[in-house]
Amino acid sequence: MRAAAQTGDPQAQFQLGVSYQNGQNVPQDYVEAVKWFKRAAEQNDELAQCYLGVCYWMGQGVPQEFGEAAKWLREAAEQGDPAAQFNLGTLYETGQGVPLNLAEAIKWYRESANRGYPAAQFNLGVFFETGQVVQQDFKSAVKWYLAAAEQELADAQCNLGLCYQTGRGVPKDSGQAVKWFIKAARQGNKTAQHNLGLHYAAEENAQNQEV
Repeated sequence: MRAAAQTGDPQAQFQLGVSYQNGQNVPQDYVEAVKWFKRAAEQNDELAQCYLGVCYWMGQGVPQEFGEAAKWLREAAEQGDPAAQFNLGTLYETGQGVPLNLAEAIKWYRESANRGYPAAQFNLGVFFETGQVVQQDFKSAVKWYLAAAEQELADAQCNLGLCYQTGRGVPKDSGQAVKWFIKAARQGNKTAQHNLGLHYAAEENAQNQEV
């Protein structure tokens, strides 16, 4: 792999960068990782561009620089990389390296969500549920929460459970609510654990009143 990377193969350069980032078969070295990510990114490798953007975002192996993060994430996002699209959306939502622009954030979350990226699907669901920038649409919120929940994203599972509990975007269904709360709670989601506790306490209270 190193030989291929040194002769200019961008995929080998990217993989070598990952090896240095994770300390796989080489000593962990973030600066060396960035060196190889940059070589591949400059040859238009979208995965390398995404990783390089995140390195600048996090200040890993390079000084933290949000403008450079946005530059490289945009390069990858425009090539269709869903992780880069999600990360670029996050930069627009937070105003890091780019002007704060929620409409642009939603645009990139939607691109990423349509490619199956669960975190983007969840964020898109939140925008539809709250009606921020987009028209409030509980059914669309449920659609995106479900897509992310089925990929085991705990926050989405919890929010989907809340939708079933309150009847937002779906018919009220306590059984479905509990099902999704349990899935989220098993992953350590505190809100789901709390909601499950309330559900079981209410159930126990109802049973006691019947006795």
